[in-house]
Amino acid sequence: MLKTILQKPLLLTLAGSVITALILVFPVLGILQWISMIPIFLGAYLLLEKPILKRGRAYLYGFLTVYVYYFVLYHWFVSLYPLDFVGLEKGAAAFVVAIAWLGLPLLQAIPGGFIFVCYRLIRKTGIFDRAPILRPFAFSALWVIFEWSSTLHWTGVPWGRLALGQIKMLPMLQSASLFGSYFVSFLILAVNGLLAYAIVFSEKRRFCAFMAAGILAGNLGYSVMMRFLPAQERAEDFVCAAVLQPNIGSQEKWSNAEGLTMERCEEFTRKAAEEGAELVVMPETVLPVELTNDDYASGFFSYLAREYDVYLIVGAFYTDANDEEYNALYLYSPDGEMSETVYGKRHLVPFGEYVPMRDFVSLIFPPLADISMLSGDLMPGKDSALFETEWGRVGSLICFDSIYEQLNLDSVRDGADLMVISSNDSWFFDSAAIYQHQAQAQLRAIECGRYILRSANTGISTIIAPNGEILSWIDPLTEGYAVCQVRMLSRNTPYTVVGNLFVFLSIAFCAGLFCVGLVLKKREKQL
Repeated sequence: MLKTILQKPLLLTLAGSVITALILVFPVLGILQWISMIPIFLGAYLLLEKPILKRGRAYLYGFLTVYVYYFVLYHWFVSLYPLDFVGLEKGAAAFVVAIAWLGLPLLQAIPGGFIFVCYRLIRKTGIFDRAPILRPFAFSALWVIFEWSSTLHWTGVPWGRLALGQIKMLPMLQSASLFGSYFVSFLILAVNGLLAYAIVFSEKRRFCAFMAAGILAGNLGYSVMMRFLPAQERAEDFVCAAVLQPNIGSQEKWSNAEGLTMERCEEFTRKAAEEGAELVVMPETVLPVELTNDDYASGFFSYLAREYDVYLIVGAFYTDANDEEYNALYLYSPDGEMSETVYGKRHLVPFGEYVPMRDFVSLIFPPLADISMLSGDLMPGKDSALFETEWGRVGSLICFDSIYEQLNLDSVRDGADLMVISSNDSWFFDSAAIYQHQAQAQLRAIECGRYILRSANTGISTIIAPNGEILSWIDPLTEGYAVCQVRMLSRNTPYTVVGNLFVFLSIAFCAGLFCVGLVLKKREKQL
């Protein structure tokens, strides 16, 4: 039976892609992720060990493996249809949804195919013949490099981080505070790779099994150790915070729902203040207006802050002195004054907040150029723009920002003692997308050791502890608010200090294997 299965290595890799993607869709199955990628490793070992395999064929295998993984993961694009909130005709909406579902996995698979190509190049140097046990670690490092590459350009979207599959198993995620989510991904890959190695290659099977078990035990042991470390708590570090969820979606928000939005915002701010809230966070563009040019809207938020004696963080638009428009967050202090500091969203959503290569896209795919509800392209924010409060400094992320770990890292390194995320996931209704997006916020909390206040227009709104634990949760498509005590924290996690050093070590490891293999191969020819 096993021999028959191993004779179909491409089917193995694709099956592993499907199973692993489904675990990210249903993270309650997270324990299975520690074996779900065994088929991918089996297929990679068997396919790439063939001496006659060409580079083009290796790339194709890698491309298909990554494409299928993201195709399953992005199934929720279907839930966007019919895109009536942006005014598209049904035919155009179906076209846009199809392009998104088919095209975004394509953009990930194009660089993803090089995982297999690079593995083949390393193997051809003969380094694995001298040290066979390096196989699983080389492939794992290459996958980690691919994950990280998704953060470098607008075409890359790090939505499919393997670490997200452990979001229901928080003890297995705590090592992200050491070297980031890429380190957790590497551990998952290494365990799968070692077990697959034990299946395919007869040598050192017991050693591989013990090493895989050791990685699992060490990862869990770090979490246990962290639980027993004493916390240094001071009364002045605590603040009572609230997140609001008006439950007014994009279509309503842009269709004269200003009165209803204000009504709910005041009701929830009042109730939160009555429960002791001192800091209140509202969603992304809770009112789609430019606050510095809208005296009525700005006066309303000023009134709320003053009347209920709270700091108020509000999502709206902002136009600077050069007439450039930003998706922004404002801070109102308890005296009703608006802070001069305005946070501008740093990583904009392609085709939602701006159109990359607009002229080309308008010519080839006109509906994609028209999908945004905005009249023109927004500009990305330039820095972390921390808000000063009486308890400490507050860092901000807006929606799409939160899936890019570097933005959260920059804010904490700049001195943020607390992080807020204002989001608008109403486009996704109650699909898997909003749960996957929420999970990214939990990763950000663990990486940098900060409480996170996440306020979303229609959900999910949460208050997250530094270990990723959800302290308060507001279900999607419901209106409400959540209040919780959080702490202003200034201590650094190891990841805050070293950043993505682990990625660069992975690059150095793979490059080192290739170079050492070439040198040894050249010496053999000379002898």
